[in-house]
Amino acid sequence: MNPKFLHAANPGPMTGEGNWTYLIGDRHPVLIDAGVGNQSHLDAIAAAAPRGPSLVLVTHAHSDHVSGAPAIHARWPEAPFKKYRWPSRTGNREPGTHDAGVSWTWLEDGDVVDTDDGPLQVLHTPGHSPDHLTFWHAGSRTLFVGDMLVQGSTVVIPATHGGSLAAYLRSLERMRQLNPARALPAHGPVIDDPAALIHKYVEHRAQREAQVLGALADGTSTVDAITAAIYPSLTEALVPMARESVLAHLQKLESERKVSRDDDRWVVV
Repeated sequence: MNPKFLHAANPGPMTGEGNWTYLIGDRHPVLIDAGVGNQSHLDAIAAAAPRGPSLVLVTHAHSDHVSGAPAIHARWPEAPFKKYRWPSRTGNREPGTHDAGVSWTWLEDGDVVDTDDGPLQVLHTPGHSPDHLTFWHAGSRTLFVGDMLVQGSTVVIPATHGGSLAAYLRSLERMRQLNPARALPAHGPVIDDPAALIHKYVEHRAQREAQVLGALADGTSTVDAITAAIYPSLTEALVPMARESVLAHLQKLESERKVSRDDDRWVVV
């Protein structure tokens, strides 16, 4: 498995240096993730696959992964687009319907996608988003992880936009059990020891949960106040992401009946 790395040319506060997309194979090239429609990305696809992709797989419906689909469709109208359902988001209406000219069909957990380099198994790995997919190439033990892992950083769990920390941790465990040799993420460098990074992620979330419970025990009861207590020196631009993380932890604890809420106030049960 030697995919071509194609950069989506979309650096920014939320995307870092920008997204990686991956092109698998030459005769029937399969593109993983659609980028945002930047011309340089389209040109990179054309250079790597002059006849265009034979299939576009999208890991999830966040804009930096899916919003380039109309531009790809406009340039290569025969290419089909596939992803997992997420009602109300781009590419998530009824099968065969169109979003800006793009017709989507749905992938399910356990589906197999044929590529020139061998089959990819479709894994539904929710948490970062409800529709998140990863793609497993067993022959090379390569896992295309989308936004599930980022070397040198943690993953945002957007609790107010369908994110679930409980689901995310279950998905990490599922990925760990595959024992991948490498993970190819949508952001950052190749991850050569995915199991070690997953272990660090789980430890980090346990530490953060302890901080949330400690703040509650001290009488801090709102999401904003807990965020300020845990992240006292965070720059203003990053506060919304930190708030989402705190809320994700509280929702996980609530599902475990360890905390409860009354309107906007949370308490330990």
